[in-house]
Amino acid sequence: MCRMATKIVYFEVSGRHEQAEFSCCDDAEDLRETFRAAAEASSNDILKLYNPKGNLINISTNLTSNSPETRYKLEVVAAHCDDKVDTAAFAARLGFDMSAIENRLQALEQKVFTDGGDLPADVNEMREKIDNFKTKLEGVEHLSWLGLFKDISSGTSLQPFWDRQKSLKKSEEHNRRVFDKFMKMSQVQVTDEVRDYLRKPTFDNWQWDDPEMLILLRQMYIDLGFLTKFNIELPVLHQWLYEIYKNYNGVPFHNFKHCFMVAQMMYGLTWLIDLPSILDDLDVLILITSAICHDLDHPGYNNAYQINARTDLALRYNDISPLENHHCSVAFEILEKKHCNIFRNLTLDQFKRVREGMIRCILATDMAKHNEILHSFKGVLPNFNPQDKEQRSVFLMILIKVADISNEVRPMEVAEPWLECLLQEFFNQSDLEKLEGLPVAPFMDRDKVTKPTSQIGFIKFVLLPLFETLGQLFPIVENDIIKPVRTALQYYTDMQKALDEEKKKKEGTNDKSKQNGITNNNQTKLSV
Repeated sequence: MCRMATKIVYFEVSGRHEQAEFSCCDDAEDLRETFRAAAEASSNDILKLYNPKGNLINISTNLTSNSPETRYKLEVVAAHCDDKVDTAAFAARLGFDMSAIENRLQALEQKVFTDGGDLPADVNEMREKIDNFKTKLEGVEHLSWLGLFKDISSGTSLQPFWDRQKSLKKSEEHNRRVFDKFMKMSQVQVTDEVRDYLRKPTFDNWQWDDPEMLILLRQMYIDLGFLTKFNIELPVLHQWLYEIYKNYNGVPFHNFKHCFMVAQMMYGLTWLIDLPSILDDLDVLILITSAICHDLDHPGYNNAYQINARTDLALRYNDISPLENHHCSVAFEILEKKHCNIFRNLTLDQFKRVREGMIRCILATDMAKHNEILHSFKGVLPNFNPQDKEQRSVFLMILIKVADISNEVRPMEVAEPWLECLLQEFFNQSDLEKLEGLPVAPFMDRDKVTKPTSQIGFIKFVLLPLFETLGQLFPIVENDIIKPVRTALQYYTDMQKALDEEKKKKEGTNDKSKQNGITNNNQTKLSV
């Protein structure tokens, strides 16, 4: 490992201020990968870097350090498609038969004229709408690089966002069945074997159903002594957990199972690094409860979509972490219900501290704040003092961030299905963004992303720097947290190499077939 001097590069991308740290061991490709990760760009995208004078500069190891006042500007350049739009074909893909509509309208116009008199206003309005729609279809060539013309006719047809939103909520019947089973199981004692397994980062959620996971969340509060330390009544804890469950939506990734896995990893970290010996009981309560609440009522569409689509959440929170602010709001709306308020026996000072801590932790899960929080934590590492309020706050934010993006810590048979769920949620969003003419992040585009391309840069430039920084403070996490992530990086690197080799082989076969075709054609001409 290179231990020589590093340099800091400050730059701006998509209006955000970012900074990157490079060592002498990094090559030009490492620099480009870091910039791609910051720009949320894929390996197929072209990056351009400009100096403060607006001149294009090379992304290489010769890139000089700068200051926040002399930031470089990073831009992502996407390929442009000049193909003309086939209006009728594109309309058909969206479920419209333009010719049938026009024929019906012409017949209606003819009938009106035959009967005598002017066209009714409704008919004129309908004609205008059809003409406007055709113009709109013919004028979206500039969106072709987004994949707007991708064939979406196969599989389930895409629903508009407002219709999907209605189907996100679980039915009352489903919720009641889960609650009834949860209540029946609450009479059963959790075995010591399961309690020990619950503390391990290798925990496999796919073996447990929702009522069982509710029981395990309850067990965390019991085994950490929260019921006695904070006078939490068991029936209130049951009602709170059930209300939490109801407020997680049926989306592919940010659902109740994700809530459980983040809480379980936080619980595992609590035992692994012995948090009760570093923090007080109230801080541990804040961490576990924040992990459970951190994605409440997630709609399956990220902050970028909320802001670009100008949703109610984006307008309500002025484009500032709209989802995370919403998760906090829902969490405390639930706690406002007396029969669900697990904090109702805290003192006013205790509740104030819990509320401030939970808001801080949940807002920290916005990945837009990732670099800022990690940089702050690195700054306090040399002389970390958990008794210092500010340092302790940063430490809590780091812990919930580790838990939130910890899937790659788990065995591959647990982690890989989670990646598939995440990609499905990404693809759902990008499909919708293409239909609505909104910007599409390359890492969410089904036409650009594969499993390895989605993970390699994320692991190298987000996960490992975060986990290794925590490892500097707690070396005990090396085997259970850091090594599995390095293994995952190797797994996806090998997968990418295999895909590249397969692509080259296929291209070679195609070239050979073309050459054979040319040779055969020439032989035919000679014989003639």
